[in-house]
Amino acid sequence: MNMITCFIPFLSVSHARQTVRTLRQCRRVKKIYFLATEAVSGEVGECEILPVDSLASCATFRSVASRVDTAYTCIYTTCTAFEPGQFAFERLSAIAEDTDAGMLYADRYLVKNGVRCPAPVIDYQPGSLRDDFDFGSLLFFRSSVLKQAVGAMDADYRFAGLYDLRLRVSELAGLVHVNEYLYAEVEADARKSGEKLFDYVDPKNRAVQIEMEAACTAYLKRIGGYLAPGFEPVAFDADGFEQEASVIIPVRNRIRTIEAAIRSVLAQKTSFRFNLIVVDNHSTDGTSEAIEKYTADKRVLHLVPERSDLGIGGCWNVGVHHPACGKFAVQLDSDDVYSGPDTLQKIVDAFYEQKCAMVVGTYRMTDFQMNEIPPGIIDHREWTPENGRNNALRINGLGAPRAFYTPVLREINLPNTSYGEDYALGLRISRTWQIGRIYDVLYLCRRWEDNSDAALDIVKMNAHNTYKDRLRTWELQARIALNARSPK
Repeated sequence: MNMITCFIPFLSVSHARQTVRTLRQCRRVKKIYFLATEAVSGEVGECEILPVDSLASCATFRSVASRVDTAYTCIYTTCTAFEPGQFAFERLSAIAEDTDAGMLYADRYLVKNGVRCPAPVIDYQPGSLRDDFDFGSLLFFRSSVLKQAVGAMDADYRFAGLYDLRLRVSELAGLVHVNEYLYAEVEADARKSGEKLFDYVDPKNRAVQIEMEAACTAYLKRIGGYLAPGFEPVAFDADGFEQEASVIIPVRNRIRTIEAAIRSVLAQKTSFRFNLIVVDNHSTDGTSEAIEKYTADKRVLHLVPERSDLGIGGCWNVGVHHPACGKFAVQLDSDDVYSGPDTLQKIVDAFYEQKCAMVVGTYRMTDFQMNEIPPGIIDHREWTPENGRNNALRINGLGAPRAFYTPVLREINLPNTSYGEDYALGLRISRTWQIGRIYDVLYLCRRWEDNSDAALDIVKMNAHNTYKDRLRTWELQARIALNARSPK
Protein backbone atom coordinates (compact mmCIF):
# COMPACT_ATOMS: atom_id res chain seq x y z
CA MET A 1 0.00 0.00 0.00
CA ASN A 2 2.88 2.43 0.68
CA MET A 3 3.49 3.46 -2.90
CA ILE A 4 4.29 7.20 -2.77
CA THR A 5 7.13 9.39 -1.56
CA CYS A 6 6.27 13.09 -1.25
CA PHE A 7 8.60 16.08 -1.54
CA ILE A 8 7.18 19.40 -0.32
CA PRO A 9 8.84 22.85 -0.09
CA PHE A 10 9.33 23.83 3.54
CA LEU A 11 7.40 26.96 4.57
CA SER A 12 7.28 26.77 8.37
CA VAL A 13 7.13 24.19 11.13
CA SER A 14 3.43 24.79 11.69
CA HIS A 15 2.66 24.45 7.98
CA ALA A 16 4.80 21.33 7.74
CA ARG A 17 2.97 19.68 10.63
CA GLN A 18 -0.39 20.48 9.05
CA THR A 19 0.82 19.08 5.72
CA VAL A 20 1.96 15.88 7.43
CA ARG A 21 -1.43 15.42 9.08
CA THR A 22 -3.14 15.90 5.73
CA LEU A 23 -0.88 13.56 3.76
CA ARG A 24 -0.99 10.87 6.42
CA GLN A 25 -4.68 10.46 5.71
CA CYS A 26 -3.61 8.73 2.51
CA ARG A 27 -2.36 5.25 3.35
CA ARG A 28 -0.37 5.15 0.13
CA VAL A 29 2.07 7.84 1.28
CA LYS A 30 5.14 6.10 2.68
CA LYS A 31 7.48 9.00 3.41
CA ILE A 32 7.43 12.80 3.35
CA TYR A 33 10.46 15.01 2.77
CA PHE A 34 10.52 18.78 3.14
CA LEU A 35 12.80 20.67 0.76
CA ALA A 36 14.45 23.55 2.61
CA THR A 37 16.61 26.24 1.02
CA GLU A 38 17.48 27.64 4.47
CA ALA A 39 18.35 26.11 7.85
CA VAL A 40 15.29 24.78 9.70
CA SER A 41 14.85 24.83 13.47
CA GLY A 42 12.19 22.58 14.91
CA GLU A 43 10.99 19.02 14.41
CA VAL A 44 8.39 17.81 11.93
CA GLY A 45 7.52 14.39 13.27
CA GLU A 46 9.39 11.59 11.59
CA CYS A 47 9.69 13.57 8.34
CA GLU A 48 13.13 14.43 7.03
CA ILE A 49 14.28 17.94 6.15
CA LEU A 50 16.22 17.81 2.89
CA PRO A 51 18.53 20.83 2.40
CA VAL A 52 18.61 22.01 -1.22
CA ASP A 53 20.25 24.91 -3.00
CA SER A 54 17.16 25.69 -5.07
CA LEU A 55 13.74 24.21 -5.67
CA ALA A 56 14.46 24.00 -9.40
CA SER A 57 18.10 22.87 -9.67
CA CYS A 58 19.46 19.64 -11.11
CA ALA A 59 21.18 19.00 -7.78
CA THR A 60 17.82 19.06 -6.01
CA PHE A 61 16.30 16.46 -8.31
CA ARG A 62 19.34 14.24 -8.00
CA SER A 63 18.84 14.36 -4.22
CA VAL A 64 15.14 13.62 -4.66
CA ALA A 65 15.70 10.66 -6.97
CA SER A 66 18.32 9.12 -4.71
CA ARG A 67 15.86 8.96 -1.80
CA VAL A 68 12.91 7.37 -3.58
CA ASP A 69 12.17 3.68 -3.02
CA THR A 70 8.45 3.71 -3.88
CA ALA A 71 6.59 3.19 -7.14
CA TYR A 72 5.53 6.84 -7.35
CA THR A 73 6.97 10.20 -6.41
CA CYS A 74 4.92 13.32 -5.69
CA ILE A 75 6.70 16.68 -5.98
CA TYR A 76 4.98 19.90 -5.00
CA THR A 77 6.76 22.77 -6.75
CA THR A 78 5.40 25.97 -5.19
CA CYS A 79 6.10 27.62 -1.85
CA THR A 80 2.43 27.92 -0.95
CA ALA A 81 0.00 25.85 1.06
CA PHE A 82 -1.93 23.09 -0.67
CA GLU A 83 -4.67 20.64 0.18
CA PRO A 84 -5.17 17.30 -1.63
CA GLY A 85 -8.72 16.50 -2.66
CA GLN A 86 -10.66 13.43 -1.67
CA PHE A 87 -8.67 10.29 -2.60
CA ALA A 88 -6.43 12.44 -4.82
CA PHE A 89 -3.35 10.25 -4.51
CA GLU A 90 -5.38 7.09 -4.93
CA ARG A 91 -6.83 8.51 -8.12
CA LEU A 92 -3.42 9.56 -9.48
CA SER A 93 -2.01 6.12 -8.66
CA ALA A 94 -4.87 4.37 -10.43
CA ILE A 95 -4.56 6.47 -13.58
CA ALA A 96 -0.79 6.02 -13.56
CA GLU A 97 -1.29 2.27 -13.49
CA ASP A 98 -3.82 2.41 -16.32
CA THR A 99 -1.81 4.69 -18.60
CA ASP A 100 1.81 3.83 -17.82
CA ALA A 101 2.42 7.60 -17.71
CA GLY A 102 5.78 9.04 -16.77
CA MET A 103 4.21 12.05 -15.09
CA LEU A 104 0.65 13.09 -14.23
CA TYR A 105 -0.72 16.52 -13.40
CA ALA A 106 -4.25 17.64 -12.65
CA ASP A 107 -6.69 20.51 -12.63
CA ARG A 108 -6.86 22.31 -9.30
CA TYR A 109 -8.51 25.11 -7.40
CA LEU A 110 -6.69 28.36 -6.69
CA VAL A 111 -7.53 29.87 -3.32
CA LYS A 112 -7.82 33.65 -3.70
CA ASN A 113 -8.61 35.60 -0.55
CA GLY A 114 -10.11 32.48 0.97
CA VAL A 115 -12.28 31.70 -2.07
CA ARG A 116 -11.70 28.61 -4.22
CA CYS A 117 -11.66 29.34 -7.94
CA PRO A 118 -11.37 26.64 -10.63
CA ALA A 119 -7.97 26.69 -12.36
CA PRO A 120 -7.91 24.02 -15.06
CA VAL A 121 -4.72 23.28 -16.98
CA ILE A 122 -4.29 22.08 -20.55
CA ASP A 123 -3.10 18.91 -22.26
CA TYR A 124 0.59 18.49 -22.88
CA GLN A 125 1.63 18.04 -26.51
CA PRO A 126 5.01 17.85 -28.31
CA GLY A 127 5.01 21.60 -28.82
CA SER A 128 4.43 22.39 -25.14
CA LEU A 129 8.05 23.48 -24.92
CA ARG A 130 7.69 26.81 -23.16
CA ASP A 131 9.32 26.66 -19.78
CA ASP A 132 6.35 28.36 -18.12
CA PHE A 133 3.85 25.68 -19.16
CA ASP A 134 1.32 25.51 -16.33
CA PHE A 135 1.17 22.01 -14.89
CA GLY A 136 -0.16 23.30 -11.60
CA SER A 137 2.07 22.70 -8.59
CA LEU A 138 1.43 19.00 -7.98
CA LEU A 139 3.54 16.67 -10.15
CA PHE A 140 3.11 12.91 -9.84
CA PHE A 141 5.93 10.82 -11.32
CA ARG A 142 6.44 7.14 -11.97
CA SER A 143 9.59 6.73 -9.91
CA SER A 144 11.39 4.48 -12.39
CA VAL A 145 10.95 7.13 -15.11
CA LEU A 146 11.96 9.90 -12.72
CA LYS A 147 15.17 8.09 -11.80
CA GLN A 148 16.00 7.36 -15.43
CA ALA A 149 15.41 10.98 -16.45
CA VAL A 150 17.47 12.34 -13.55
CA GLY A 151 20.23 9.85 -14.31
CA ALA A 152 20.48 11.23 -17.84
CA MET A 153 20.91 14.83 -16.68
CA ASP A 154 24.31 15.99 -17.93
CA ALA A 155 24.18 19.63 -16.80
CA ASP A 156 24.12 21.39 -13.44
CA TYR A 157 21.37 23.92 -13.95
CA ARG A 158 20.41 26.06 -10.99
CA PHE A 159 17.19 27.36 -12.52
CA ALA A 160 16.32 24.94 -15.32
CA GLY A 161 16.49 21.63 -13.45
CA LEU A 162 12.74 21.05 -13.34
CA TYR A 163 12.40 22.12 -16.98
CA ASP A 164 15.17 19.74 -18.00
CA LEU A 165 13.55 16.97 -15.95
CA ARG A 166 10.13 17.19 -17.57
CA LEU A 167 11.63 17.39 -21.07
CA ARG A 168 13.58 14.22 -20.35
CA VAL A 169 10.53 12.50 -18.83
CA SER A 170 8.55 13.36 -21.97
CA GLU A 171 11.14 11.46 -24.04
CA LEU A 172 10.60 8.35 -21.94
CA ALA A 173 6.85 8.26 -21.30
CA GLY A 174 3.64 10.25 -21.56
CA LEU A 175 2.80 13.38 -19.59
CA VAL A 176 -0.86 12.86 -18.72
CA HIS A 177 -3.32 15.61 -17.83
CA VAL A 178 -5.95 14.42 -15.38
CA ASN A 179 -8.81 16.80 -16.04
CA GLU A 180 -10.26 16.41 -12.57
CA TYR A 181 -9.91 18.85 -9.68
CA LEU A 182 -7.63 16.90 -7.37
CA TYR A 183 -6.22 19.58 -5.06
CA ALA A 184 -6.30 23.22 -4.01
CA GLU A 185 -3.38 25.59 -3.74
CA VAL A 186 -3.07 29.14 -2.51
CA GLU A 187 -2.52 31.46 -5.46
CA ALA A 188 1.06 32.69 -5.53
CA ASP A 189 0.77 35.19 -8.40
CA ALA A 190 -2.39 37.30 -8.44
CA ARG A 191 -1.36 39.58 -11.31
CA LYS A 192 -3.60 39.95 -14.35
CA SER A 193 -2.71 38.02 -17.50
CA GLY A 194 -1.36 41.12 -19.25
CA GLU A 195 1.05 41.78 -16.38
CA LYS A 196 2.59 38.29 -16.62
CA LEU A 197 3.19 38.27 -20.37
CA PHE A 198 6.65 39.76 -20.33
CA ASP A 199 8.30 37.98 -17.41
CA TYR A 200 10.50 35.95 -19.71
CA VAL A 201 12.10 39.06 -21.25
CA ASP A 202 12.53 40.97 -17.99
CA PRO A 203 16.29 41.67 -17.70
CA LYS A 204 16.32 40.44 -14.09
CA ASN A 205 15.38 36.99 -15.37
CA ARG A 206 18.18 36.82 -17.96
CA ALA A 207 20.27 34.20 -16.13
CA VAL A 208 17.19 31.99 -15.89
CA GLN A 209 16.47 32.35 -19.59
CA ILE A 210 20.02 31.42 -20.59
CA GLU A 211 19.68 28.11 -18.73
CA MET A 212 16.22 27.45 -20.12
CA GLU A 213 17.47 28.02 -23.66
CA ALA A 214 20.38 25.63 -23.11
CA ALA A 215 18.04 22.91 -21.79
CA CYS A 216 15.60 23.36 -24.68
CA THR A 217 18.34 23.37 -27.32
CA ALA A 218 19.82 20.16 -25.92
CA TYR A 219 16.36 18.58 -25.99
CA LEU A 220 15.79 19.58 -29.61
CA LYS A 221 19.11 18.03 -30.56
CA ARG A 222 18.17 14.77 -28.82
CA ILE A 223 14.83 14.44 -30.63
CA GLY A 224 15.99 15.63 -34.06
CA GLY A 225 14.22 19.00 -34.01
CA TYR A 226 17.28 21.25 -33.81
CA LEU A 227 18.11 23.40 -36.83
CA ALA A 228 21.77 24.26 -37.30
CA PRO A 229 22.71 27.73 -38.62
CA GLY A 230 22.15 28.03 -42.37
CA PHE A 231 19.43 29.84 -44.30
CA GLU A 232 18.11 30.27 -47.81
CA PRO A 233 19.32 33.55 -49.33
CA VAL A 234 16.95 36.45 -49.93
CA ALA A 235 17.71 38.44 -53.10
CA PHE A 236 15.07 41.21 -52.88
CA ASP A 237 14.87 41.11 -56.68
CA ALA A 238 11.09 40.83 -56.99
CA ASP A 239 9.65 43.61 -59.13
CA GLY A 240 6.23 45.13 -59.67
CA PHE A 241 6.16 47.10 -56.41
CA GLU A 242 5.39 50.81 -56.67
CA GLN A 243 6.14 51.29 -52.99
CA GLU A 244 9.28 50.16 -51.20
CA ALA A 245 7.35 49.63 -47.97
CA SER A 246 3.79 49.49 -46.68
CA VAL A 247 2.78 49.88 -43.08
CA ILE A 248 -0.24 47.67 -42.39
CA ILE A 249 -2.63 48.43 -39.53
CA PRO A 250 -5.51 46.00 -38.94
CA VAL A 251 -8.12 47.72 -36.82
CA ARG A 252 -11.55 47.24 -35.34
CA ASN A 253 -13.16 49.73 -32.95
CA ARG A 254 -10.09 51.65 -31.81
CA ILE A 255 -11.42 55.19 -31.92
CA ARG A 256 -9.24 56.21 -28.96
CA THR A 257 -5.95 55.15 -30.55
CA ILE A 258 -6.16 54.85 -34.34
CA GLU A 259 -5.41 58.48 -35.17
CA ALA A 260 -2.21 58.52 -33.12
CA ALA A 261 -1.10 55.35 -34.92
CA ILE A 262 -1.82 56.86 -38.34
CA ARG A 263 -0.02 60.10 -37.51
CA SER A 264 3.07 58.22 -36.35
CA VAL A 265 3.25 56.54 -39.77
CA LEU A 266 2.71 59.70 -41.79
CA ALA A 267 5.50 61.38 -39.79
CA GLN A 268 8.09 58.90 -41.08
CA LYS A 269 11.05 60.36 -42.98
CA THR A 270 12.45 57.97 -45.58
CA SER A 271 14.61 57.88 -48.70
CA PHE A 272 12.00 55.74 -50.45
CA ARG A 273 8.30 55.71 -51.25
CA PHE A 274 5.95 54.16 -48.69
CA ASN A 275 2.25 54.01 -48.00
CA LEU A 276 -0.11 53.09 -45.18
CA ILE A 277 -2.75 50.39 -45.58
CA VAL A 278 -5.39 50.49 -42.85
CA VAL A 279 -7.55 47.36 -42.94
CA ASP A 280 -10.71 48.41 -41.14
CA ASN A 281 -12.52 45.27 -39.99
CA HIS A 282 -16.04 46.76 -40.05
CA SER A 283 -15.62 49.14 -37.12
CA THR A 284 -18.77 50.54 -35.54
CA ASP A 285 -17.45 53.08 -32.99
CA GLY A 286 -16.33 55.93 -35.26
CA THR A 287 -12.97 54.40 -36.18
CA SER A 288 -13.94 54.27 -39.88
CA GLU A 289 -14.77 57.98 -39.93
CA ALA A 290 -11.51 58.80 -38.15
CA ILE A 291 -9.52 56.91 -40.78
CA GLU A 292 -11.32 58.70 -43.60
CA LYS A 293 -10.00 62.03 -42.34
CA TYR A 294 -6.52 61.00 -43.48
CA THR A 295 -7.30 59.60 -46.92
CA ALA A 296 -6.75 62.97 -48.56
CA ASP A 297 -3.10 62.01 -48.16
CA LYS A 298 -2.61 59.68 -51.14
CA ARG A 299 -0.29 57.52 -49.07
CA VAL A 300 -3.25 56.34 -46.97
CA LEU A 301 -5.43 53.46 -48.18
CA HIS A 302 -8.57 52.67 -46.17
CA LEU A 303 -9.64 49.10 -46.92
CA VAL A 304 -12.82 47.47 -45.62
CA PRO A 305 -12.73 43.71 -46.30
CA GLU A 306 -15.59 42.14 -48.22
CA ARG A 307 -15.53 39.24 -45.77
CA SER A 308 -16.94 39.53 -42.28
CA ASP A 309 -15.14 36.50 -40.81
CA LEU A 310 -11.61 37.86 -40.59
CA GLY A 311 -9.35 38.01 -37.59
CA ILE A 312 -6.16 40.02 -37.36
CA GLY A 313 -4.29 37.53 -39.51
CA GLY A 314 -6.99 37.60 -42.15
CA CYS A 315 -6.90 41.40 -42.25
CA TRP A 316 -3.14 41.25 -42.70
CA ASN A 317 -3.64 38.93 -45.68
CA VAL A 318 -6.02 41.49 -47.23
CA GLY A 319 -3.39 44.19 -46.94
CA VAL A 320 -0.45 42.06 -48.07
CA HIS A 321 -2.24 40.81 -51.20
CA HIS A 322 -3.49 44.26 -52.19
CA PRO A 323 -1.81 45.52 -55.40
CA ALA A 324 -0.66 48.65 -53.57
CA CYS A 325 1.33 46.72 -50.98
CA GLY A 326 5.04 47.52 -51.06
CA LYS A 327 8.05 45.26 -51.26
CA PHE A 328 8.24 45.21 -47.45
CA ALA A 329 5.18 44.93 -45.20
CA VAL A 330 5.65 46.55 -41.80
CA GLN A 331 3.48 46.00 -38.71
CA LEU A 332 1.85 48.59 -36.52
CA ASP A 333 -0.93 47.70 -34.08
CA SER A 334 -3.80 50.13 -33.84
CA ASP A 335 -3.05 50.67 -30.12
CA ASP A 336 0.56 51.69 -30.63
CA VAL A 337 2.85 54.24 -32.28
CA TYR A 338 6.33 54.33 -33.76
CA SER A 339 8.88 55.85 -31.43
CA GLY A 340 10.25 58.34 -33.95
CA PRO A 341 10.29 59.43 -37.61
CA ASP A 342 13.21 57.12 -38.50
CA THR A 343 11.57 53.79 -37.64
CA LEU A 344 10.57 52.83 -41.16
CA GLN A 345 13.96 53.76 -42.60
CA LYS A 346 15.78 51.65 -40.01
CA ILE A 347 13.58 48.66 -40.73
CA VAL A 348 14.07 48.72 -44.51
CA ASP A 349 17.81 49.32 -44.12
CA ALA A 350 17.99 46.24 -41.86
CA PHE A 351 16.50 44.02 -44.57
CA TYR A 352 19.27 44.87 -47.02
CA GLU A 353 22.05 44.87 -44.42
CA GLN A 354 21.10 41.59 -42.75
CA LYS A 355 19.70 39.87 -45.88
CA CYS A 356 16.69 38.47 -44.04
CA ALA A 357 13.06 37.71 -44.83
CA MET A 358 11.74 39.17 -41.58
CA VAL A 359 12.92 41.93 -39.25
CA VAL A 360 11.97 42.27 -35.59
CA GLY A 361 12.61 45.46 -33.66
CA THR A 362 12.63 46.58 -30.05
CA TYR A 363 9.81 48.28 -28.18
CA ARG A 364 9.16 50.18 -25.00
CA MET A 365 6.26 49.33 -22.70
CA THR A 366 4.17 52.39 -21.82
CA ASP A 367 0.86 53.30 -20.29
CA PHE A 368 -1.85 54.97 -22.36
CA GLN A 369 -0.17 58.38 -21.92
CA MET A 370 3.15 57.00 -23.27
CA ASN A 371 4.86 56.90 -19.87
CA GLU A 372 7.25 53.97 -19.50
CA ILE A 373 6.04 51.12 -17.33
CA PRO A 374 7.84 47.95 -16.15
CA PRO A 375 9.60 46.02 -17.53
CA GLY A 376 10.44 48.95 -19.83
CA ILE A 377 12.39 48.08 -22.97
CA ILE A 378 11.63 44.68 -24.53
CA ASP A 379 14.55 43.84 -26.81
CA HIS A 380 14.37 40.03 -26.95
CA ARG A 381 18.11 39.64 -26.49
CA GLU A 382 17.49 35.91 -26.29
CA TRP A 383 17.30 35.92 -30.09
CA THR A 384 20.66 35.12 -31.66
CA PRO A 385 21.38 34.55 -35.35
CA GLU A 386 22.81 31.13 -34.50
CA ASN A 387 20.10 29.77 -32.20
CA GLY A 388 17.15 32.14 -32.36
CA ARG A 389 14.96 29.88 -34.45
CA ASN A 390 15.47 27.00 -32.00
CA ASN A 391 14.82 29.15 -28.94
CA ALA A 392 11.69 30.47 -30.66
CA LEU A 393 10.07 27.11 -29.90
CA ARG A 394 10.46 27.80 -26.17
CA ILE A 395 9.25 31.38 -25.89
CA ASN A 396 5.79 32.79 -26.53
CA GLY A 397 6.66 35.70 -28.80
CA LEU A 398 9.34 37.17 -31.05
CA GLY A 399 9.05 40.91 -30.41
CA ALA A 400 7.83 43.99 -32.26
CA PRO A 401 7.57 45.76 -34.57
CA ARG A 402 7.69 43.01 -37.15
CA ALA A 403 8.30 43.48 -40.85
CA PHE A 404 8.36 41.04 -43.77
CA TYR A 405 9.60 40.69 -47.30
CA THR A 406 6.25 40.74 -49.08
CA PRO A 407 6.89 37.94 -51.65
CA VAL A 408 7.68 35.56 -48.78
CA LEU A 409 4.61 36.68 -46.89
CA ARG A 410 2.38 36.19 -49.92
CA GLU A 411 3.75 32.66 -50.28
CA ILE A 412 3.08 31.66 -46.66
CA ASN A 413 0.10 33.81 -45.58
CA LEU A 414 -1.02 34.32 -42.00
CA PRO A 415 -3.52 32.11 -40.20
CA ASN A 416 -6.89 33.82 -39.93
CA THR A 417 -6.80 34.25 -36.17
CA SER A 418 -6.59 37.16 -33.77
CA TYR A 419 -4.02 35.58 -31.49
CA GLY A 420 -0.69 33.95 -32.33
CA GLU A 421 -0.88 34.73 -36.03
CA ASP A 422 2.39 36.66 -35.97
CA TYR A 423 4.11 33.96 -33.91
CA ALA A 424 3.02 31.29 -36.40
CA LEU A 425 4.50 33.35 -39.20
CA GLY A 426 7.77 33.91 -37.34
CA LEU A 427 8.20 30.20 -36.65
CA ARG A 428 7.57 29.30 -40.28
CA ILE A 429 9.89 31.97 -41.66
CA SER A 430 12.68 31.10 -39.25
CA ARG A 431 12.65 27.48 -40.44
CA THR A 432 13.87 28.61 -43.86
CA TRP A 433 15.08 32.21 -43.75
CA GLN A 434 17.05 34.39 -41.41
CA ILE A 435 15.19 36.81 -39.14
CA GLY A 436 16.99 40.10 -38.64
CA ARG A 437 17.03 42.11 -35.42
CA ILE A 438 17.12 45.80 -34.52
CA TYR A 439 17.93 46.65 -30.93
CA ASP A 440 17.01 50.34 -31.10
CA VAL A 441 13.60 51.20 -29.63
CA LEU A 442 11.34 51.56 -32.67
CA TYR A 443 7.93 51.25 -31.13
CA LEU A 444 5.88 52.29 -28.12
CA CYS A 445 3.61 49.47 -26.98
CA ARG A 446 0.74 50.92 -24.98
CA ARG A 447 -0.78 48.75 -22.26
CA TRP A 448 -4.33 49.72 -21.34
CA GLU A 449 -7.62 48.17 -20.37
CA ASP A 450 -8.69 47.50 -23.97
CA ASN A 451 -5.64 45.45 -24.92
CA SER A 452 -6.87 42.08 -26.16
CA ASP A 453 -4.70 40.28 -23.59
CA ALA A 454 -4.96 42.69 -20.67
CA ALA A 455 -7.06 40.57 -18.30
CA LEU A 456 -7.95 37.21 -19.76
CA ASP A 457 -9.88 34.66 -17.76
CA ILE A 458 -8.41 31.19 -17.29
CA VAL A 459 -10.49 29.65 -20.08
CA LYS A 460 -9.31 32.19 -22.65
CA MET A 461 -5.71 31.96 -21.48
CA ASN A 462 -5.83 28.20 -21.80
CA ALA A 463 -7.27 28.48 -25.31
CA HIS A 464 -4.48 30.86 -26.33
CA ASN A 465 -1.79 28.66 -24.83
CA THR A 466 -3.23 25.52 -26.41
CA TYR A 467 -3.16 27.20 -29.82
CA LYS A 468 0.44 28.35 -29.49
CA ASP A 469 1.47 24.91 -28.26
CA ARG A 470 -0.24 23.51 -31.35
CA LEU A 471 1.70 25.91 -33.58
CA ARG A 472 4.91 24.74 -31.94
CA THR A 473 3.88 21.11 -32.37
CA TRP A 474 3.31 21.54 -36.09
CA GLU A 475 6.56 23.45 -36.50
CA LEU A 476 8.51 20.88 -34.49
CA GLN A 477 7.09 18.06 -36.59
CA ALA A 478 8.08 19.91 -39.77
CA ARG A 479 11.62 20.46 -38.51
CA ILE A 480 12.07 16.84 -37.47
CA ALA A 481 10.89 15.77 -40.93
CA LEU A 482 13.22 18.30 -42.57
CA ASN A 483 16.18 16.94 -40.63
CA ALA A 484 15.22 13.38 -41.52
CA ARG A 485 15.31 14.29 -45.22
CA SER A 486 18.48 16.41 -44.97
CA PRO A 487 20.62 15.25 -42.04
CA LYS A 488 23.16 18.04 -42.58
